[in-house]
Amino acid sequence: MIKQNRIHLFLQLAAAFLLVVGVHARTWTSADGTKTFEGKLKSYDATSGKVSVTKPNGKRMSFTQDKLSTDDIAWLKKNGGKKPSSDQRIKIDDIKAYCLDFNWGRRRSFAKPGSWCNADPAEHVAWYKAMGVNVIQTFAVSSNGYAWYKNGFVPEQPGLKHDFLPEMVKLGHKEGMLVMGYFCISANPKWAKDHPELSYGAPATYHIPYTDEYLAYLSASISDAVKKTGIDGFMIDWLWQPKRQSTKGKWLDCEKKLYQQLIGKPFPGEDKLTKAQDLAYSRKAIDRCWKAIRKAAKDANPDCIVWVTTNHMNHPHVVDSDMYKETDWLMNESGDMKRIHAVKSMVAKNTRLITCLALWNGQDATKVVPDAIKAGVGLYGFAKPRTADTGLVPLEGILSRPVSGLKGDDRNIAVLARAYHGVSIEANWNDKGEFDEAGK
Repeated sequence: MIKQNRIHLFLQLAAAFLLVVGVHARTWTSADGTKTFEGKLKSYDATSGKVSVTKPNGKRMSFTQDKLSTDDIAWLKKNGGKKPSSDQRIKIDDIKAYCLDFNWGRRRSFAKPGSWCNADPAEHVAWYKAMGVNVIQTFAVSSNGYAWYKNGFVPEQPGLKHDFLPEMVKLGHKEGMLVMGYFCISANPKWAKDHPELSYGAPATYHIPYTDEYLAYLSASISDAVKKTGIDGFMIDWLWQPKRQSTKGKWLDCEKKLYQQLIGKPFPGEDKLTKAQDLAYSRKAIDRCWKAIRKAAKDANPDCIVWVTTNHMNHPHVVDSDMYKETDWLMNESGDMKRIHAVKSMVAKNTRLITCLALWNGQDATKVVPDAIKAGVGLYGFAKPRTADTGLVPLEGILSRPVSGLKGDDRNIAVLARAYHGVSIEANWNDKGEFDEAGK
């Protein structure tokens, strides 16, 4: 929540930002009646009293209703509960995203079905709020192949206590956050178990060829999640070709059939397949899968944000692809800014570019974060939960310590939280659960 002194500052400065406003804007008055500002109501939660208003310059300000006059509060109670129209969807400027990652278990294995099944959406949204995010990335279907919402096309995580994803959406939207789901494209142990003839086993790596049967399943999974949960969009991960580990490089019959379907010629055999042939086939297979994903998303909701993450942004299978041109958001999971700049000519004008901070990529958050902010590139981080039941990462012991004394995910979390709250890297985490600048 925005600190009280910042609310006062917003109110004091609001008059300086007055521009010509549309007919739906209104003049708001402070509780003491000394200040006014123009803004359009974006959301109002009568239970918490939280108000979100967009100023004429497009910037959003959020505060509690006790900062407003009695007339404004009365107006909110009468009009604020009305369902927003399509042009009042949550909009963000800079992407400030994070993910408590339900994908991974121990020793590079996928999390067992039912892991963190007691996760409480209210606790998770409170965690993300403390981080200062405006984009929550959580899960529609995690890498173990089970869903994070009830009564869907994909079976839910065993023992799932809450209707997790829809409740995350509802609570996140009340806080002015976008809530994004997730799908792992080339790995799904449940699919592999149910369709062994259509998968190269079920290792914790890429193992699914993009057959007609799998694309139908994936499309149905995406459509169902978008329609039923209310997510603003979703991340797709691991959109790569299978590694064929279980067969030691030999192709399954289903993939030989797919090769002929896409290339128009019979599969030549593993020993005769040239690098050029493999590249042509791989690009076609990935492109076809991408188009199925995008169609399922946009058919379910034309405003659905499709977010591609790639751990190898300049891989020949995807470089200069339609996927890069058509995706809404594109993230470099390797985290460096060099590859972000290299793909700018490959994406659409409105594509949002994002960089990533995570333990595996070894990036220095104190360097990447300011560079990304300067370049107008979004920020994202993820970490595995550290509590067995709740699926959280305790923040107090991280944010209360100086960044210089932290390593790995803790350091990334500390730097991102400060950036997301708009404070310096030297800011302290106080007893109120807020940042304040050192020496102030």
